[in-house]
Amino acid sequence: MNAKQQDIISMFDNIAESYDLANRVMSCGADITWRKKACHLAFKNLSKESLSNLTIADIACGTGDMIIHWQKNAKLHSLQIQKIIGLDPSEKMLEVAKKKLPEVDFIQCEATLLPLEDSSCDILSIAYGIRNVIERQKALKEFARICKKGGILVILEFTKCENPGLLEKIMGFYTKNILPFIGGAISRNYEAYKYLPDSIEEFLTAKKLCEELENEGFIPLYTKAFLANVCTLFVAKKQ
Repeated sequence: MNAKQQDIISMFDNIAESYDLANRVMSCGADITWRKKACHLAFKNLSKESLSNLTIADIACGTGDMIIHWQKNAKLHSLQIQKIIGLDPSEKMLEVAKKKLPEVDFIQCEATLLPLEDSSCDILSIAYGIRNVIERQKALKEFARICKKGGILVILEFTKCENPGLLEKIMGFYTKNILPFIGGAISRNYEAYKYLPDSIEEFLTAKKLCEELENEGFIPLYTKAFLANVCTLFVAKKQ
């Protein structure tokens, strides 16, 4: 395993117990709205045939937050999920997830090597995880491999702003200078939350990520930026 990737996984192991609380506080609960939107759009863009026999894989599932939203929104849409799987490389994150969702199957693995069959999933999601994958291209190829033709890929991620305006600069200041202290106070791990703004700065713009998805056979259906263009929701369909 890449040494930098191992460091990132270890960092998430260290903040697993406080991860959910830190997310709620730092986003003021706004991430819940974005996750709901993601689920709604995924179900809306799937074929009726797929909706009757749903298999969902949540990659970099962490403590299982996104899985909870898939379950809740499936009920709202009167849909039955046949199988839902959570996959994450962090042992400690998965321990928290299993306590919250004992009925769900969880697998410890990296996004670059998913132990799932070809064309086996109707929906793939990765919320705030793709930015933490060092070998991103390899992961995207894995997503394309396990996603059915006509299946949906959902990505929620903090993206780099290309031409920041005043609002974006204010948000950038908050993210870089204030957020690490809030997250650090909750988790008692300042370095983990200092990593967040640094990783956003090193990541892609929304436009560039769309190009990478297209290169792997995904057609972007919906791209929407939130929170002063810091967070972006991507919904794409496998060709």
